[in-house]
Amino acid sequence: AVMWRAAAAASAPAPRRRAVSVAVSPAAGLADERVETRVAGLGPGQPVTLRAVAADERGCLFQSCAHYRADGRGELHLGTDASHGGDYTGVEPMGLFWSLAPAGMERPYQRLLPRSTGTPMKVEMLVHQGHSLPGAFPGPVVAKAEVERWFTAPGVRRIRLKEGGVRGSLFLPPGDGPFPGVIDMYGDEGGLIEFRSSLLATRGFAALSLPYFDFEDLPKVMKEFNLEYFEEAARFLQRHPKVKGPGVGVIGTGKGAELALSMITFLPEVVAAVCISGCSSNTVADLHYGEMTLPGLRFDMNKVSVSDAGVFDTFEALDDPTNPANSPCTIPIEKAEGHFLLVVGEDDRMWKSSLYAELAIRRLRQHGKENFELLSYPGAGHRIDPPSTPFCQVALDRVLGVPVLGGGESKAHAHAQEHSWGKIREFLHLHLG
Repeated sequence: AVMWRAAAAASAPAPRRRAVSVAVSPAAGLADERVETRVAGLGPGQPVTLRAVAADERGCLFQSCAHYRADGRGELHLGTDASHGGDYTGVEPMGLFWSLAPAGMERPYQRLLPRSTGTPMKVEMLVHQGHSLPGAFPGPVVAKAEVERWFTAPGVRRIRLKEGGVRGSLFLPPGDGPFPGVIDMYGDEGGLIEFRSSLLATRGFAALSLPYFDFEDLPKVMKEFNLEYFEEAARFLQRHPKVKGPGVGVIGTGKGAELALSMITFLPEVVAAVCISGCSSNTVADLHYGEMTLPGLRFDMNKVSVSDAGVFDTFEALDDPTNPANSPCTIPIEKAEGHFLLVVGEDDRMWKSSLYAELAIRRLRQHGKENFELLSYPGAGHRIDPPSTPFCQVALDRVLGVPVLGGGESKAHAHAQEHSWGKIREFLHLHLG
C-alpha cells in the first residue's frame, strides 16, 4: 500500500502555479488621484520589471520601468513594496506614472501633457520577467493591464470662449453652483493649456483656462501686454451666473504666475493668487494698464550657458530685480487686498523663483502685511503641475526650439506636485468660499 501511494504521488501532476496577473484600481480614474497596483501569481521572491507605456496625441511613445521582487506569497503591492532599481527606488505608488519619459527612439526632452481634456490618457502596465535596465530590451511579458487617466469628470462642461476680447475655455462643474471662480494661466509657451483647469472644475471650481498670446487672434508673441485683457477676463468670470462672488482667484505658472501677481495687485475683482515659480517683477514684455506701464526685466542671452549635451541653462540670464535700476519693473504687490500663495521649487533652474518669492515676502512684510503663504520644496524644479504629471527636468522650449533646463530631481518634484495640489485647492476654497 505504501508503494502504491508513492507511485500515485509520483505520477500526480505538479500543483499548477496560478497565472500571473496585474490589477490596477481604479482602472479608469482621475489623473490627479493615486491608483493601487498589485501583482499576484509570481514565485516567492521572483524578480520582475514593471513597465508603464503611454503615447501622446501625436503618437510619441513614453515609458518608465522599475525593479521589484515578489514577497513570500508571490505578490507585489506598489503602495507598500519598494522598487530596487530602474527609473526610481523606494516605495512610490505612482512612480511609474511620474517617471514616464520619451522612449529611446523618440526625440528627447518632450513633455507628456494632454492636449485634449475630453479623452483619457491610456497607460499600459506590463510585468516582465527578471530585472531589465531602462532602455534595455525587457524580458518576456507575464501580465499586463490598461489604465485610463481622465482629466475631466462626467458632467463637467467645457465652453469655448470668444467673449469680447477674451479667448480660452471655461470649465464648469456639474450641478447648479454657484462655484468659486478661478482663472488659470501657464507660462511663456503660449497657446491654450487646459488640463489643470479641467481638473480644477472636476474638484468644484469654475475654471477659466486663459491664453494670452499665440492663440487664435491673440498676439503671436510676447511683445507687450495690456492688463485690460486680464481685467475683462476677471469681470467675465466674476459676473458669470455659475460663479460665486464677490471675488475670483487666479493660478499661474512661470510668466502666468507673474501676471497673477499683477492681477491681484491692480484688479479689485481678484482676491486670491496662486503663483507657481513666478517672478516678483514684471519680465520680458512691458505691461500697460491705463496710463501706467511696468517695464519688463530683460533676459541677457550672454548669461545663458550651454552644456556639452546642448542643454540651455537660463538660471543667471534674467536681469537682477534687486538692482535699483530695475525697480520700475517691480510689481507693487503691497497694494493687493487679497491673499497670496507662493509655490516654489528650490531647485528651479529656469530662473531664481526661490529668491523672487523671498523678495515678494520681504516687500509685503515691509508694508506690514502677512497676507501670504509660502510652499517651498527642496529638490523640486520649475513646473510644479497637478499630481503624477510626468517629471521633465529638461524640456524643449517652444519659442527658442532648444532644450532648456527646468531643474529638479524626479522623486522630490513628484512629491511637491502631490503636496502642493491639495494645498492649492485648500487655499482657493478658503479665500473664494
